[in-house]
Amino acid sequence: MTEWKQAVVIGASGGIGAAIADALEEEGVAVARFARSMAEEAHLDLEDEGSIAAAARHIAKGTAPDLVIVATGLLHDGEHGPEKAIDQLDPAWLARNFAVNAIGPALVAKHLLPLMPRTGRTIFAALSARVGSISDNRMGGWYGYRASKAALNQFIRTLAIEHKRRNDRSIVVALHPGTVDTALSRPFQGNVRPGALFAPDRAAVQLLDVIDGLKAPDSGKLFDWEGKEVQP
Repeated sequence: MTEWKQAVVIGASGGIGAAIADALEEEGVAVARFARSMAEEAHLDLEDEGSIAAAARHIAKGTAPDLVIVATGLLHDGEHGPEKAIDQLDPAWLARNFAVNAIGPALVAKHLLPLMPRTGRTIFAALSARVGSISDNRMGGWYGYRASKAALNQFIRTLAIEHKRRNDRSIVVALHPGTVDTALSRPFQGNVRPGALFAPDRAAVQLLDVIDGLKAPDSGKLFDWEGKEVQP
């Protein structure tokens, strides 16, 4: 982790995002933290492109980031949660899933990828999920979350192709952290097998280890917390 000069963590008030930012800082990396719940220059709302653009302008005033991590996600909110059957589909909730899980990270890339160095190894990573894999879908359900994460994986693939033309050592990836003990997963932890529920600090170290091991040919792919590629 010590190779990074300037990191940006989006979603730094959440369990995984905060743990990633803390772990990077413990290694001596300068970290700029952003989240919807943060105020002033640290405020960034994935559903408000204006706030993303404002954060980018603030970042541009300092050292160019060589590591950007989007540690955000939406699975449930109030009475809304993952759909178990097609009759539970709600257009507004589906749209919000896409806004937060797919469109938001893509807009972060729109504004932050141009700020990253044009030479040397750089990494833009966004948290995705194995359930976004179409080939791995054997259970059904969770329509909005699955589809929005699948869309994110496609955004990552497409961004990787374009950004490679700007910097041939750049890496744009999606990461599956596993089931982490955070507010996002808490209502659904009952079926997690023993040993498969990770504390945020452990998840952060696992993800950063995966990031450290990435090579240029890995760009555009989805990897789990063990560094294994997840097929789309």
